[in-house]
Amino acid sequence: MPPHHLSRPLAVAALALAALAPAHAQTAAPRAEGASRISAVKLYPGSATVERVLRVAPGARQATFDCLPAALDAASLQVSAASGIRVGELAVRQQARELRGGACASPLDERIRALQDQIAGLQAESSGIDLATGYFKSFGQPGDGPRAGAATPAQIAATAQALRQGGQDALARQHQLARQQEQLERELKPLLAERERSTSAHARVSTVQVTLAAPQGGELRLSYAVRGPGWQPGYRATLDSAAKKLRLERLAQVAQSTGEDWDGVAITLSTGQPGAATQGPLPRPWRVGVQPPQAEAVPAPVMAAPAAAPLLRAAPAAKSAAEADADEPRFDVSVFQGSFATEFAVPQRVTVPSSGQQVTLALGEQALDTELLVRATPALDAHAYLIARLATPPGVWPAGALQLYRDGAFVGSGRFDAERSTREGLAFGRDELVSVRSERPEQQQGTGGFIGTRHQRTDERRYTVHNRHATPIQLQVLDAAPVPEHEDVKVESHYQPAPQTERWHDEPGTVAWEQPLAAGATQGFSATHRISWPKDERLRERR
Repeated sequence: MPPHHLSRPLAVAALALAALAPAHAQTAAPRAEGASRISAVKLYPGSATVERVLRVAPGARQATFDCLPAALDAASLQVSAASGIRVGELAVRQQARELRGGACASPLDERIRALQDQIAGLQAESSGIDLATGYFKSFGQPGDGPRAGAATPAQIAATAQALRQGGQDALARQHQLARQQEQLERELKPLLAERERSTSAHARVSTVQVTLAAPQGGELRLSYAVRGPGWQPGYRATLDSAAKKLRLERLAQVAQSTGEDWDGVAITLSTGQPGAATQGPLPRPWRVGVQPPQAEAVPAPVMAAPAAAPLLRAAPAAKSAAEADADEPRFDVSVFQGSFATEFAVPQRVTVPSSGQQVTLALGEQALDTELLVRATPALDAHAYLIARLATPPGVWPAGALQLYRDGAFVGSGRFDAERSTREGLAFGRDELVSVRSERPEQQQGTGGFIGTRHQRTDERRYTVHNRHATPIQLQVLDAAPVPEHEDVKVESHYQPAPQTERWHDEPGTVAWEQPLAAGATQGFSATHRISWPKDERLRERR
């Protein structure tokens, strides 16, 4: 057989393999002309006001805002237009999502379609390689075609080498394609599940049609309120104990599941509550008089009892409503109670998916000077805790969750309330180098007064604090003292040493010692309380 007779089938196979080179560059479908986009969102605890922008062509007589949430508040719709555009009436309509066709396609559709196209391309290339390898396997087998002359040993060796190399390359490429297809299918699976969840939860959409006159065209803005989204404040406090500096970071947890993704929008966080009452109750007249005499009751005729109301019919609806509420992100609205609303404008554009996933936003930070002390309450806890006193930071700080870090280490979580934190300080965990010991309280009872007319009891407590730090500390020890609630109950208290106050933070019965404690030093504290009450009465105690 002439050499070119052998090389022709190999050349055909090589051309087939070369034609199967991957070329799967995908481009995102352009946005449909006239589609509106979300430009800004003002977020409240439990609701949001969304602003959409639509470009109106010159000469337009009607504009349509499509695929809006079905839960939008129709009474909150507001339309504003550029100069030269006159706006007429609004019409709101709700319908099933699938009836809107591609106009209300899921935001995930483009990504899903791109992955499916890539998978189809890989499958097509793999099928082409199957054809090529099948040709390699059938090469040299008896066939119905014209028989060629005998090949020389050199030609047979070259043909075998070409078949081996071509088959090896084809099988290696097929293995690579299988691996790439597995990776794409792993990426596709969660997207399909999320699209199914989103479309089933938001099966209906709203459409707003605006009648207008736009001789020159321009921008049309639509704003509407929707319930469900929300935000709650959070904080991160990082203490540098050596420098006595505190970095307080302001955070916000944002989540929404309205059915429309907020993609690259300007977000403003507000502590206002549009859903709350706009004014408090007003007093009603207070009328007083004489109760008229009651007439003698006449027995009512016996009648058959009415049939019980079918309460079980309402149970499934209540259950479905509860399940729907469980799918919505929840926020504690009570933490925002205040006299005035405060707004926080997020400087960067933010993307918040409609899956209910929480997104954390950083709203800035402040560096504060602190005064450190070690606080102990020996009667209740045998540990001492590091406390950072700080001045009230400027601005409005709604109460929220707090993450605490001390010298780079996470020490726990708490709750930040600006007023309480200023009054009591921020606690940064245990101080393991301060030992606290409380001796067992001693109690003596007896009688006193004139001829033993009163009961008398003496309570004595002793505490010891040892500083194992290599440096002095500022120590604060708190204890509770009895407070009489009746004029016949008498209390006499004696302390050693004398406390700084017996009304810590104006709290009667809360005793506070505060003093420096040198490195390696030990300090004892004692409190003796003598309580007396009438002999014929029983003493009531509440702790």
